[in-house]
Amino acid sequence: MTVERMFFKGDQSKHVEMASGVVRRTLGHGEEMLLAEFTLSGGAEVPSHSHPHAQVGYVVRGRMQLTIGDETDTFGPGDSYYIIGGAPHGAVVLEDALVVDVFCPPREDYLES
Repeated sequence: MTVERMFFKGDQSKHVEMASGVVRRTLGHGEEMLLAEFTLSGGAEVPSHSHPHAQVGYVVRGRMQLTIGDETDTFGPGDSYYIIGGAPHGAVVLEDALVVDVFCPPREDYLES
């Protein structure tokens, strides 16, 4: 396995506005996984969607309501979740939030050029 980069500096990560109130930074990635940070504004919505990547997330601050499949729950600081690849999921941001997610395998659409 050849790894092009081993170190990723946060101040060099590009901010990508994915939707109104939803900003992503790809913090690091390798052949098997990708780490991303999401800054979410209160009132923002992440529409229900799915992707083949497994996703595990951690809420650093703020609160959001997350729906995975038919289940909905509210998450705050210190809470985490797991989304199996292919499962529909979406969120409503209840207050400004910072969330960190890991995707496996890496999401190619999140890779920086």
